[in-house]
Amino acid sequence: MRDIVYPAVVAAAKTWFRLGDVRIAMTGTENIPREGGALVAVNHLSFVDYVMAGYPGVQQGRLTRFMAKKEVFDHPVGGPVMRSFHHIAIDRGDGRAGLDEARRYLDAGELVGIFPEGTISRSLLIQPLKTGAVRIAADAGVPLIPIVLWGTQRFLTKGKPRDFGRHKTVGIEVGEPMHPTPADNANALTAELQDRMETMLDRLIHLHPPEEQPPGSWWLPASYGGSAPTPAEADALYAEERRLRAQRKAEKRKQKSASKGPKGR
Repeated sequence: MRDIVYPAVVAAAKTWFRLGDVRIAMTGTENIPREGGALVAVNHLSFVDYVMAGYPGVQQGRLTRFMAKKEVFDHPVGGPVMRSFHHIAIDRGDGRAGLDEARRYLDAGELVGIFPEGTISRSLLIQPLKTGAVRIAADAGVPLIPIVLWGTQRFLTKGKPRDFGRHKTVGIEVGEPMHPTPADNANALTAELQDRMETMLDRLIHLHPPEEQPPGSWWLPASYGGSAPTPAEADALYAEERRLRAQRKAEKRKQKSASKGPKGR
């Protein structure tokens, strides 16, 4: 697979880390295989998670092909960039084509990334995981590797102003691979993946420099003394997002129908 833009962006990201004094505290990169298909399952805190979650693969000489919602690929700027990285579009209404594409990538020996929560976590905790990660890895016969990020939410996340100021730490932990098979119970393995990722996140939060997450910080979960939404409050925010999204879609359909005008007899 030919890559021109992706390596340039990786180089730019490394420059950002250096000039911005973004301190990457990363462990477990040896769990990313240097060759062969593998699926990495990543928690989702911000819009820069693609950059940070791909860094462990880069350290192993690999580029990660992330699965992302189709709407990102429809954007006039983001779409061409995502396609140039050979990322994979997933249609929320019918994801079969995207899943088939991910399978082809894995069969070809690519490193593929998935965000099994399905959306950015407003509570900053691990949301209930969907079973897709386990099912894809089992179907393709590849290892499933959890990656947990912490600190990326401070740069650019939902409902908060962007802040690319200097002197921030990002924690990244790569967990040991799981090896799902088609005979395994997908729900049980997803629960195990959830438990592993929650343990990894707890560890990262406790290891993070305390001066970067003082009590009451919006970027700290409520259960850790921060002011981020609780899981229940986050659920209410998600429900409102879904309502507004459905409303926008309905309005677009209405406008499209109106633009066609009445059919002639």
